[in-house]
Amino acid sequence: MAAVRVLVAPRLASALLPLSRCHRAPSQGAALHSSAPRPGARVALVLSGCGVYDGTEIHEASAILVHLSRGGAEVQIFAPDVPQLHVIDHTKGEPSERESRNVLAESARIARGKITSLAQLNAANHDAAIFPGGFGAAKNLSTFAVDGKDCKVNKEVERVLKEFHRAKKPIGLCCIAPVLAAKVIKGVEVTVGHEQEEGGKWPYAGTAEAIKALGAKHCVKGVTEAHVDQKNKVVTTPAFMCETALHHIHDGIGAMVKKVLELTGK
Repeated sequence: MAAVRVLVAPRLASALLPLSRCHRAPSQGAALHSSAPRPGARVALVLSGCGVYDGTEIHEASAILVHLSRGGAEVQIFAPDVPQLHVIDHTKGEPSERESRNVLAESARIARGKITSLAQLNAANHDAAIFPGGFGAAKNLSTFAVDGKDCKVNKEVERVLKEFHRAKKPIGLCCIAPVLAAKVIKGVEVTVGHEQEEGGKWPYAGTAEAIKALGAKHCVKGVTEAHVDQKNKVVTTPAFMCETALHHIHDGIGAMVKKVLELTGK
């Protein structure tokens, strides 16, 4: 065995020599010509709790985070520090009596604890804002689930939407969340998908009429598409307003995130 080692060692050293030459440190001249990576867009993600029936739709939030990560964005997560409208037992789809939860505390579950009160969000510190859907957008960020076209928007949510809009910075919204923009931004164009239920494929199609009643323009789009209101820099996609396979939801959210990042110019 000793003889084998003696024979192999010189050959191995000889074989590795070309590789060591290939991996020399770059010369000073080469370093001067390399370009520094461009900084990614700074995106504020606004959540409304944790769970589709009383908070943020978790699949939508996760898909947004995945696509933002892939796009090289720097993300900070926010939520309003307010009580939820109510708590839904997701195994039954019914309210849990005598139970209350806080939107910020619940949203922290999705944010893995790294979350900030929405009151501290300043549009000057970010390039874009994105709002996932879930009934929390219609229950905790607004009263749309109760009041429809006569709804009110949480004051901090309204402030944030107006700040980004005035600064001409893009805003992304998916699922039911476009109703927030419809209420706050006059004449905005949004989509929540199709305007007819089509045999149950679009169970929330009636939302389109409420959006029109709010003074916004509804644009029909498929679940894998995103609508871009170039004038207002608002990007929307139907997401779970459509009953379809999860990967279609993921793709539509990807289209929305891509357009939002493009509009930042980063």
